Amino acid sequence: MSTIRLALANLPYPETPDESIALAEQAIVQAARTMADIVCFPECFVPGYRGMGKAPPPPDPAFLRRAWSSIAAAAGQAKIAVILGTERIVEGALHITALVIRRDGTIAGTQDKVQLDPSEEGTYTPGSDRRVFEVGPLVFGVVICHEGWRYPETVRWAARHGAHIVFHPHFHQAEPGSYRPTTFADPANSFHEKAALCRAAENTCFFATVNYASDGSPTTSAIIRPDGGLLSYQPYGEAGLLVADIDLAEPPAFSPGAAAPPSHFRTGIVRNRTHLPTMYPSHALSWYDGLR
Repeated sequence: MSTIRLALANLPYPETPDESIALAEQAIVQAARTMADIVCFPECFVPGYRGMGKAPPPPDPAFLRRAWSSIAAAAGQAKIAVILGTERIVEGALHITALVIRRDGTIAGTQDKVQLDPSEEGTYTPGSDRRVFEVGPLVFGVVICHEGWRYPETVRWAARHGAHIVFHPHFHQAEPGSYRPTTFADPANSFHEKAALCRAAENTCFFATVNYASDGSPTTSAIIRPDGGLLSYQPYGEAGLLVADIDLAEPPAFSPGAAAPPSHFRTGIVRNRTHLPTMYPSHALSWYDGLR
């Protein structure tokens, strides 16, 4: 089977590390209900990104072991693969990382952030290696925030090593007076979402970028096709899952007679159950209510 269902967890920044675990587990359950094969979370969702005005408690190896174990158990019970934005401590150094969990709840490995934003250098330590992962027929890589925006070679590495898709967990929140987009890759917005389109097109692979949900968010979660065309995106600032089917046999670039784009739909805007545009069949999620 060449069709894979993706879920991107476009969730608010957790108020506490323990809440990050609860929200991740709830999102895993909901993603499994949509029959998704894999769900990806934003950068450092557990325990929460450090910086840009956010200050979770100090790094705690015991908390991370407990969080990873609990979330891996949830993944195994739901039978869904997980890409968890998190952090890890190696010989006293703190790394931004993505923890990859298989459908049976076992750990496939981690991908550390190799190219740090300069603002992160006093908090985090860069990683040094890159790898690809497999979930059934799907081969994928992970690039984290700054890497995907400004270092095209990070995505190229994964594509050259067989990746059908590159996942891009990130954290991007509004700054005072910043532009508030309502459509993806708006010409009046910053370069970031245009870069996402380029990462897919220049490597002829799918590219899935996933952000937190926040008021005035300058970027959102989205899935880009191998020709650089937009498959689907989550409404800006609205919490929920973005769910889409991708066809691994899809032609890598547009050509006459190419297959129609994969079917896709969104779930979400759960707190007030605002309706999504009718152009995308959708349903409201109930799991997020009452957790904040």
